[in-house]
Amino acid sequence: MSVKGEVKERTDIGLKEPPQYNVVMLNDDFTTMEFVVEILEDIFHKEPAEANRLMMLVHKSGSAVVGAYPYDIAATKVNEAMARAKAEGFPFRMRLEEA
Repeated sequence: MSVKGEVKERTDIGLKEPPQYNVVMLNDDFTTMEFVVEILEDIFHKEPAEANRLMMLVHKSGSAVVGAYPYDIAATKVNEAMARAKAEGFPFRMRLEEA
């Protein structure tokens, strides 16, 4: 029931998705294929078949997008992968690019 003179206010809550960032894995001649698959399975939660497919794509083409995430998640995954690679002595590299 409306009261005379009452003003109805329309509130539009404009929620929008955060921008996505591609995580790009780069090939090198020293990081083992097994290590790359392990990173894809453990950090990026890829199934074994998908992890192997992505690893071969990186190996053959020099780089590949392995996932798209909001910036904070993408950066955390890259940092975790890079720290693990450093601990293992691999020159493994990744980068972020806006999707």
